[in-house]
Amino acid sequence: MKEILRRLGIEELNYMQQDSLAANRKKDNVILISPTGSGKTLAYLLPLVQRVDKTQEEVQAVIVVPSRELARQTHSVLTAMNCGVRCEAVYGGRPAMEEHRLLRDRRPQVIVGTPGRLLDHLAKENFSSLRVSHLVIDEFDKCLELGFQDELQRLVGQLPEVTHRILLSATDCPEIPRFITLDENTEKLDYSDGDEQVPHRITLYEVHSPQKDKLDTLGLLLSDLGQQSSIVFVGYRESVERVAQYLRKQQVAVSDFHGGMEQDLRERALFRFASGACNVLVSTDLASRGLDLPEVDNIIHYHLPLDEAAFVHRNGRTARWEASGKAYLLLGPEEHLPDFVHTEPETYRIASREVAVASPRWESLYIGRGKKEKLSRGDIAGFMMKTGGLAPDEVGRIEVRDHCAYVSVARHRVKELMGRIKGQKIKGMKTIIEPTR
Repeated sequence: MKEILRRLGIEELNYMQQDSLAANRKKDNVILISPTGSGKTLAYLLPLVQRVDKTQEEVQAVIVVPSRELARQTHSVLTAMNCGVRCEAVYGGRPAMEEHRLLRDRRPQVIVGTPGRLLDHLAKENFSSLRVSHLVIDEFDKCLELGFQDELQRLVGQLPEVTHRILLSATDCPEIPRFITLDENTEKLDYSDGDEQVPHRITLYEVHSPQKDKLDTLGLLLSDLGQQSSIVFVGYRESVERVAQYLRKQQVAVSDFHGGMEQDLRERALFRFASGACNVLVSTDLASRGLDLPEVDNIIHYHLPLDEAAFVHRNGRTARWEASGKAYLLLGPEEHLPDFVHTEPETYRIASREVAVASPRWESLYIGRGKKEKLSRGDIAGFMMKTGGLAPDEVGRIEVRDHCAYVSVARHRVKELMGRIKGQKIKGMKTIIEPTR
């Protein structure tokens, strides 16, 4: 256990994670309710890997998640634990045949995936359910929403040997369906803020727009917020593109993110925001949960959330665990606070007279090689410093995927850097290196 935490750079578990570890040792079924950013992934992975028999090659645990991003991130955490448990992630947006080959060749003991893709692999007998005794449903309230419940019910019905279940969410689910069998040997751990809809760590504001089209008001608000990180939530994919396009015309560093984008573009967008290469992420509710993002300063509800659950999950992207944050509700001339908003917001008066958001410190680069080509974070950092001439503090966040990688570098050095590395090989390999704009 201590060695795993050391590999992850964690000194000690928080009390929620400790309680989860103890509960999973005693009980067959555990329900864990805890705020976004509190460390739920590690809270269930640690007890799970202790139950997996590392000497067996069959799949023993299935982890169900509602999005491909969460599948990738969960797989990344388990891989970083380096505890001898083999794991594969399966999800839409990439060829199922490629995943079939991985399942066949690597013979994972744990599979993490979205409901539809897991059902697809079971139907094609790409893995057997006969030894699957552990079932984890992460963001189970999201998995039970319209469009997920039927798939989840069929999936659970095809895992007849499950004896250990873990259900996790940032908010409580009013009723757990009967097809998720829970008996008296169940423990529920609730670390939510209870009846407090907006945690005291979040300051809630309402911002009034004089026009029905709130773009100008949004731009001025972002100017007030300066270089702080902000997620702008909108209701539709088309709105993501429209709002992001407007902000780009105002010279705001922005990334857009929604479910209709190709997977590689979604990855680029998230890395740019997470690495500080842009200050603003414009997204549908897809970004309201299940993403590994650093602390976000502000949540901006450009379009009002549809219901209380969406409101809570959006706000959950800021003030994670013990941090503080701010949330802004943009109201047009004919809009009013939804009835489900119980906290009385303060009125925010915009000071800026024109849209002028300072450029971020970092710029992100795409590298066309990754883990499969034996490229590591150390290789990338060394290349950027030795060949590119950057100082250590001019190289920021680095992420290495299977066939590509991303690195953030000091924005003011990008032009010089690109000139230095043009035509150069990284770890003896020719590859594309380009800004991720």
